[in-house]
Amino acid sequence: MTATTQPQHTNRLIHSTSPYLLQHAHNPVDWYPWGPEALNKARQEDKPIFLSVGYAACHWCHVMEHESFENQEVAAVLNQHFVCIKVDREERPDIDDLYMQATLAMTGSGGWPMSVFLTPDLKPFLAGTYFPRTQFLQLLGAVGDAWENRRKELDTQAGHVADYLKQWAAGPKAGETAISREMIANNARVIADHFDARLGGISGGGTNKFPPSMSMDLLLREYRRTGQKRYLERVELTLERMAAGGIYDQLGGGIHRYSTDLYWLVPHFEKMLYDQALVADIYLHAYQLTRKPLYARVAGEILDWVLRDLRSPEGGFYSTLDADSEGLEGKYYVWTMPQVEQVLGADDARLFCAYYDVTEAGNWDERFGHAPPGPKNILNVKRDMETVAKLHGLPMETLRDRLRAAREKLLAERSQRVPPGLDDKILTSWNGMMIASLARGYRVLDEPRYRDGAVAAAGFVLKNLRKDGRLLRSYRRGKAHLAGYLDDYANLIDGLLWLYETTFELRWLETAAELNDLAVEHFFDEKGGAFFYTADDHEELLARAKDSRDGATPSGNSVMAMNLLRLAVLLNRPDLREKADSIFKTFAGQAAGQPGSMERLLAAADFRLDPPREVAVVGPPDDPRTGVLLRTVYQAYVPNKVVALLDPTSPAAAEAARRVPLLAEKKMLDGAPTAYVCRNYACQAPTADPAKLAEQLQQ
Repeated sequence: MTATTQPQHTNRLIHSTSPYLLQHAHNPVDWYPWGPEALNKARQEDKPIFLSVGYAACHWCHVMEHESFENQEVAAVLNQHFVCIKVDREERPDIDDLYMQATLAMTGSGGWPMSVFLTPDLKPFLAGTYFPRTQFLQLLGAVGDAWENRRKELDTQAGHVADYLKQWAAGPKAGETAISREMIANNARVIADHFDARLGGISGGGTNKFPPSMSMDLLLREYRRTGQKRYLERVELTLERMAAGGIYDQLGGGIHRYSTDLYWLVPHFEKMLYDQALVADIYLHAYQLTRKPLYARVAGEILDWVLRDLRSPEGGFYSTLDADSEGLEGKYYVWTMPQVEQVLGADDARLFCAYYDVTEAGNWDERFGHAPPGPKNILNVKRDMETVAKLHGLPMETLRDRLRAAREKLLAERSQRVPPGLDDKILTSWNGMMIASLARGYRVLDEPRYRDGAVAAAGFVLKNLRKDGRLLRSYRRGKAHLAGYLDDYANLIDGLLWLYETTFELRWLETAAELNDLAVEHFFDEKGGAFFYTADDHEELLARAKDSRDGATPSGNSVMAMNLLRLAVLLNRPDLREKADSIFKTFAGQAAGQPGSMERLLAAADFRLDPPREVAVVGPPDDPRTGVLLRTVYQAYVPNKVVALLDPTSPAAAEAARRVPLLAEKKMLDGAPTAYVCRNYACQAPTADPAKLAEQLQQ
């Protein structure tokens, strides 16, 4: 379709803000967004619902759209016999999660696009994921025939699945047993056993490898506590392999969604905002622990890529960058040797190709029809720089400088290509994750641009995605909508707490506390313990669930448990600690019985059991000695800590000490900035000596 031609078809998705729904707005399928109009139509006409769930960066969603939803024959069948509803799983995770559970129960597997057939009262009776067009047409015919001729059978099946979903959503109830140190240790052992000891990561029996960020976080915590070297070895091997692989964008920075092979070479090329936050974090933690420059470099490159390519002009962060450009998976990122030579010239191309594994034959032998044709290379590092320098008779520094210049030239050349599609909606939850990661990046890497990016994003979210005090889910081009979910509250609170510990401005702590109180009021289950995923006044679906398992992102209950514990320390509120304990008691059985599924909740339990270091620094923020003390605190790998700063020269010092009890009665010693390291508000001897502070943090 050119700029001057009118689309042949336009459906109701044209009024959506979701880029994923807008991608389907000119399909011949008569799509509806999820809402009263579509649901009422299904009930009034007694038609089954075809529910299609996906997201903008999903490669196979694009394939099914092109093969089936743009096809007139398929559209005619769908429009005649079904009410067709499109859902963006990133905007409506409640719908996605509910019907993904049904898909898993009925088929044993899941994924996107998710294709589910529902009765008019929203009970699922058949489900799947991607279907090729011929198979999909056959399926539609079979479903239509069954709806007309075996309706009772379908209703019975749908009733059974609905009963299962209600049982699943009910989940466990809070018991007397909390998560124990033994449970955490056992989970770490099981996770470490599942790591690929040769290539890093966890394959789960297949070939796909996702960055196991939350698993690695738990292993680093257990390594710090126990000194078991294999935990650190598993993490370092994985981080090094990922950094060298095609899953990492060697030119522009940023991590792709996952590797389709065991070697981290061939990724699915989409880039998700939440992956950048999670992966940058684990590289930051590893850098704190080992001081290896590689980890600092990768973390910084990821954060820089987000600031450069995913930041909106208003300061919020966009959601995803697609895998495809010009209809081909990965086309934007791959290179042929002649392309490299044309940009760099023969001499620099020879060095670049030797280091980044570029050959005439190519290193990506992809046979399906959605990849770029011909020889193609995914940039990756198979040999270390020292080896390549020796092979070419060059000093290391010379090679490093020439490779840096080559990357800059190729990145500039790549920027002239047709870019992958951008999903430019701004999600509260994912922005909260990125705010936290940038704030940590500032403290660990001492880069003010990361702090500034976090502050701007937080300001944007609080200005544009909050209505009557409560959070909204999604924003795009001036319009915010959809009530916030638990993870929106949880991740934004986490980001604001990190902003407080970055800037020590009370406004961030106060807003975090306000949002936390709202989350407790509208999501917490006082009878059964833990938090529901949807608020008490949310649209009613078949079931109201509590998310406990970590998936691509941490579960809302896991993040809320940590938030409650941090706020309990900062504000001296034991009631919040009790709320966190109810989460642990609700999911303790699941954590014990399903190792590797709740790493972030176990990290929060580790914080509860340790207990955390409570660090109060007293000194003017612009005093270099105060800066040295703060750098000492954040350069160390001490995952269980909270940090507060009191500026004794500020007119608001008394108010800060009142609002943050950890700061009460803390003073500078002999006029020098001073640090206090406490546990349960019992403090070690105050010190102005950074070396002594570092020692106290490790005790």
